[in-house]
Amino acid sequence: MSKLVGGLVVLLGLLPGAALASEGGGSFINLDRSLLIQVVNFVLLLFFLWKFLYRPFLAKLDERSQAIKKSLSEAQAAQAEAERQREEHRKQLQAAYAEAQSIREAALKEAAEEQRRLVEAARAEAGRLVEGARAEVEQDVRRARQELRQEVADLAVSAAERLIRKSLRGEEHKKIVTDAIAELERTR
Repeated sequence: MSKLVGGLVVLLGLLPGAALASEGGGSFINLDRSLLIQVVNFVLLLFFLWKFLYRPFLAKLDERSQAIKKSLSEAQAAQAEAERQREEHRKQLQAAYAEAQSIREAALKEAAEEQRRLVEAARAEAGRLVEGARAEVEQDVRRARQELRQEVADLAVSAAERLIRKSLRGEEHKKIVTDAIAELERTR
């Protein structure tokens, strides 16, 4: 393609000069040796420009476009990686929230269980204390009854002693027994 462009430039440069020279009027370019030297100089100039300027320029343009494409693809890859990491972080955050919720629920359940256990323990302790108090009261009642019986027995012995000391008559004897029975009933 570059050869085609070079050839077209040479032809375009020669055509107007050839047309003017063939008319014979005031020639702009004479078709003599100087024209040939100019054409050779022009072709050499095009060759050197092509070799040392245009091809390196095209290579730099191509290198730059490759670098831009590479940068774009790296940017897209980085954007995709950032999106992937953001999604991964979102999932980790959701998992952390779910785990925190389950820990909270487990703690609430454990607290409720502990409360239930403490209430049951308190009820059992209260029942045990009530039973202990009831047993103590029953023991106190038995002890009081025993003491009462002992006192009644002592009273009866005392009454009998009084009866024996007094030589009792029948009426006095009945009165002492009646009084002892009445006293016995009062103490119960």
